[in-house]
Amino acid sequence: MATKFGFCGAGNMGKAMIRGILGAGLAKAQDIYVFDAYKPGLEALAAELKIIPVASEEEAAKQADILILAVKPDVVPAVLQKVKGIIGKDKIVVSIAAGVSLERLENNLEAGAKAVRVMPNTPALVGEGMAALCPNKFLSEQEKDTVLSVFSSFGKAEFIAEKHMDAIVGLIGSGPAYVYMFIEALADGAVFCGMPRDVAYRMAAQTVLGSAKTVMQTGQHPGALKDMVCSPGGTSIAAVRDLEERGFRSAVINAVRVAAEKNSQL
Repeated sequence: MATKFGFCGAGNMGKAMIRGILGAGLAKAQDIYVFDAYKPGLEALAAELKIIPVASEEEAAKQADILILAVKPDVVPAVLQKVKGIIGKDKIVVSIAAGVSLERLENNLEAGAKAVRVMPNTPALVGEGMAALCPNKFLSEQEKDTVLSVFSSFGKAEFIAEKHMDAIVGLIGSGPAYVYMFIEALADGAVFCGMPRDVAYRMAAQTVLGSAKTVMQTGQHPGALKDMVCSPGGTSIAAVRDLEERGFRSAVINAVRVAAEKNSQL
């Protein structure tokens, strides 16, 4: 029997997840039930992907085997109170809201309810997302694998201990913002040296993409790969020295730390 999915929220992440599920063949469009408060957006999504739009969170929960909460953190408790009696112990609730712990999810559901806390990131929009998953103790191994397959359908996904979730938010949740700033800065440097901006953006983005792919595919330590680029007395080591003097790595480390601390306060 095919797994049925319910979505509360159809913003960028919700859309990315739905497209991933459909693209991976994890469900058919008629098995995906979506609620969103913004009706024009929901209608447009239904017309594009042929999913089933529903009028309430309760209807999405009623139809689903797995209910995915793709809403803001402050909305999660209210949604859970609406669907609490529908979820019971048989359905799985998945929350992608930053700062909402498993304990908070469980406190707003019936005792023994199955819940998964997830932090995905926006590169899911192009099928290259990274997601960290924290299931509670009530999911079976097969159910865990099913949820993992959902988030693997638009990138990569791994289970982690919940104690690492603040760091995960600082790393993968906020990380794309740091990378986009780095790409912009790389391009700005080239523009300063006279390069046309459109060319600079393309080359900067491809350089970051290729470098990331090299780390993933070779399995080598990033420091070793950096050493391969830095010839003795060359341009790269001169540039690296300048970055070190300006606190490049320290700034990035602190960015992750600040985002993690902010998440712990949500």
